[in-house]
Amino acid sequence: MSDRVVHPTTGYTLRDQQMMAAAQRYFAWQARMARQELGRRVVEVGCGVGNFTRHLLDRELVVALDVEAACVEQLKRALGPPPNVIARQLDVVDPAFIELREHSIDSIVCLNVLEHVGDHLLALRNMAAVLPPGGKAVLIVPAFEALYGPIDTNLGHHRRYSKRTLRDLAAASGFTVQTLRYMNSVGCLGWWVNARILKRTEQSETQIRTFDRWIVPPLAWLESRIAPPFGQSLFVVLTRA
Repeated sequence: MSDRVVHPTTGYTLRDQQMMAAAQRYFAWQARMARQELGRRVVEVGCGVGNFTRHLLDRELVVALDVEAACVEQLKRALGPPPNVIARQLDVVDPAFIELREHSIDSIVCLNVLEHVGDHLLALRNMAAVLPPGGKAVLIVPAFEALYGPIDTNLGHHRRYSKRTLRDLAAASGFTVQTLRYMNSVGCLGWWVNARILKRTEQSETQIRTFDRWIVPPLAWLESRIAPPFGQSLFVVLTRA
């Protein structure tokens, strides 16, 4: 996968993924939120180059999936051969996804990926089919349809989400909603400025690095204590009915 080849699901080039990897504090914040909801045997949908996978190495089993073979190979090279990680090329909407039940999975994590999947209802139904009753699916998705702009389009986002949309999707796919909250209130304002005022068509590496260094630490602390009334993303925990 060359620097400019577009990932078929996420819309990111390899350069984009490497640039986002520089947002270490932001990924660590997401990881802290997701990790506390995940069990011991985890499927990661859309592992990319492993920005989140590396936070799961203490689990009994991690099945890291991506539709792009080059991402899977890069993940394998980066992590080495940990015995508790299975990395493979597989799409969440592929019928073969349901075969992952053989691994006795208790939780699924899908961070910033569902918005790239054309049939997100099928994706969630497949996740539900893999999980036992009480199993969890942990998601982070972009919030507010009104924020949709050129950056979303160029990243391959099919949509942004409202709380109502997610509740309806959960009910239609065999899940109940355990947690549904906004995160990254400052990022929401920044995305609005970029999309609606500046009309940007791609993310800014300078903005990412500045946000990660100066904004994320106090923002993560504040939002862990006070749930924001809006945010760039929605943090979602679904429980298999």
